[in-house]
Amino acid sequence: MGIKKVKPTTPGRRQATFDDFSDITAKTPLKSLLAPRKQKAGRNSQGKITIRHRGGGAKRRLRIIDFKQDKFDIPGIIKTIEYDPNRGARIALVCYNDGEKRYMIAVDGLKVKDQIVSSQNKIEIKTGNRMSAKYIPAGVEVSNVEMKPGKGGQIARGAGNVIYVMATEDKYSQIKMPSGEIRLIPKDCLATIGKVSNPDKRLVKLGKAGRKRYLGIRPTVRGSAMNPVDHPHGGGEGNQPIGLKAPKTPWGKKAMGVKTRKSRPSDKLIIKRRKNKKRK
Repeated sequence: MGIKKVKPTTPGRRQATFDDFSDITAKTPLKSLLAPRKQKAGRNSQGKITIRHRGGGAKRRLRIIDFKQDKFDIPGIIKTIEYDPNRGARIALVCYNDGEKRYMIAVDGLKVKDQIVSSQNKIEIKTGNRMSAKYIPAGVEVSNVEMKPGKGGQIARGAGNVIYVMATEDKYSQIKMPSGEIRLIPKDCLATIGKVSNPDKRLVKLGKAGRKRYLGIRPTVRGSAMNPVDHPHGGGEGNQPIGLKAPKTPWGKKAMGVKTRKSRPSDKLIIKRRKNKKRK
């Protein structure tokens, strides 16, 4: 992938940058691996808004992605590298020797006609191959990593994400997450060799509000611009400070810097927490 600029014919296009899609080899997805995507606009089954600032956006269909890659010891050939409107990473169409076709998260450096294989045993350390964490040497880049054996990849699936295998001891493998967190996973969890494709995704600048709307994200209004009835920060004549001991959400709970992570059983496997970035 490359980033391209265009002539600054309008204020929006002056700041905008675009993906040149140079790594895409097919424009039309495989119909048998498509599924409908229902627009929910941030609402739950009761019709109540549970996620604000959602709605509209371009109509698109879901690609059925194989996160498990559980066709073990059956080689597959990469047929195409495709764009997926539902994620930043590219997807690859894999045709296995038995004739079945599946989509997978493409790994950076993977090309058409490359051969990959997934196995629970020790195989070659090669970009695109998938194996248990216990067979992966320390320092190797991996992605689409499982947290429970057989559940399918759950972490490092976004564009450019990468996890480093640190060591394997006893029942667990030690990995370094994209956030800097160091944690343990069962050593039988599968991981794909290589980092996720399309690392330049972070360099794309939307440039104008309309491109944000294409993604299904609606405008966000500041609390201090609202009335007191609508937000704890609201009210006042002109520009006013928050006027509270601490910033709050629209529902009166403390915001900005408050820990929101819930205690989970897997927390005991965290060796080192990620470092919180300071707000500018």
